[in-house]
Amino acid sequence: MNIGSDTVALVTGASRGLGYATAIELARQGAHIIALAKTVGGLEELADDIEAVGGSSTLVPLDITDEAGLQRMCLAIHERWGHLDLLVHCAAHAVLLSPVAHVAEKDFDRMWAVNARATQRVIAMTEPLLKAAKKGTAVFMNDPQGGQKFFAGYGSTKAAAQAIVDSWAAETVTIGPRVLTFTPDPMPTGIRARFFPGENRERLTSTSDEAKRLLDNILKD
Repeated sequence: MNIGSDTVALVTGASRGLGYATAIELARQGAHIIALAKTVGGLEELADDIEAVGGSSTLVPLDITDEAGLQRMCLAIHERWGHLDLLVHCAAHAVLLSPVAHVAEKDFDRMWAVNARATQRVIAMTEPLLKAAKKGTAVFMNDPQGGQKFFAGYGSTKAAAQAIVDSWAAETVTIGPRVLTFTPDPMPTGIRARFFPGENRERLTSTSDEAKRLLDNILKD
């Protein structure tokens, strides 16, 4: 996939972490960034950083679980560009680790809503836009924590999301869009800090480096 000034890229979870860094790297290469996140302040900072590298962006302050909001966004993409070249789905939700029997119901439901249900919803809504592109590509973040102690909530929801992505990849292998999975190395993100608060973050891979590796994976095909 060639990324250039005519590339339209939607990045979810763009207000922080890997989504933020990926949006900047894509903008650096000329893509127009549609940045989706619920944190307005983070999106505004991202817009400034994208402008600093000579890029352009459209900010979408939206909760990934807002179905009507996603519909409006996709309609706007269709009306303005008629297609979507790239989807990078980084949005995720996690809470502090806890034993299976102690995961709060509201926390469990929220992780399922963001990590699993929203993944299927984003696929359903962006698939027509990605198919309308010359070589539409969707990239999803894998974080295989399932089965580890204290990861029942987050691990199960990310495993479910990956199962959804794997099914879509199998369904579209001959008809498109191209569906990729990227497993980032441990990074000093907010989610990881909830999991391992005493960890030496200096030993972790920067989000910028992982964003560059992610783009290398996209561009190599």
